[in-house]
Amino acid sequence: MSSIITACLIMAILGLILSFFLGIAAKVFYVETDPRIEQILDMLPGANCGGCGYAGCSDYAEAIVKKNEKPNKCVGCGADVIEKICAIIGTKATIEERKVARIRCAGDNTKAKFEFKYIGAKDCHAAMLLNGGNKACKYGCLGLGSCIRACPFGALSMGENGIPVVDEDLCTGCGNCVKACPRDIPQLYPVSQKVLPLCNNPLKGKVVKQVCSVGCIGCNLCVKKCPEKAIKMVNGLPVIDNNKCTGCFECVKRCPTGAMSKLIKEVKEEDKVEANAA
Repeated sequence: MSSIITACLIMAILGLILSFFLGIAAKVFYVETDPRIEQILDMLPGANCGGCGYAGCSDYAEAIVKKNEKPNKCVGCGADVIEKICAIIGTKATIEERKVARIRCAGDNTKAKFEFKYIGAKDCHAAMLLNGGNKACKYGCLGLGSCIRACPFGALSMGENGIPVVDEDLCTGCGNCVKACPRDIPQLYPVSQKVLPLCNNPLKGKVVKQVCSVGCIGCNLCVKKCPEKAIKMVNGLPVIDNNKCTGCFECVKRCPTGAMSKLIKEVKEEDKVEANAA
């Protein structure tokens, strides 16, 4: 019996000694946490999507406080949230327009040609390993949904004819779909973008027509007929200056293949994002 009591006393003494040293260690190695980090973290969506350029929301919140990172990099935050973050860190805010993903390919299963039937893994990168994919156009969407699976907000779904569809109300512009695509098909554009060429093929004329009925053939009609000179050809494809574009849609009317598409969407108040003032 006495041996049991002795053992208990020894354990109790060891516990007290360890507690003493742990208390000292806690004070020596204590790192004070800025309460603003927790306040900002509570406001962030917690998706850890990486759209801000940081590994997760906690890293981004810390960077805002400690590194003076801009508070508008969280694409999942609305204007009201970013305004509150600005108030916490004592900065002013200006207005910027949010961006959403758009699919730059209209060559679906009914319009694009295929070289063979692909029965491999439902992954665009995997399909590219097999002769660059089964689509005759080596610049078009493969339709295997890598971008859809990369979206943490459920903003992308597969259309009936094998081209992804973006729900702009759910899209936060995080850019994960852009990173996931091996062919740069999804790209981020302002929600007010009025016209967009739905083709990613830089080749011209007959070469394009042989693989897709709605591909851009590089005829330059859109450039020539734009009354605002808002379009120029870059690397074989039309690029539109949204600041100059008035939405007359003359380019859409003149395009012989239908590669130019109207993007009609009213810019709402929630489409504007508070950004850190320069």
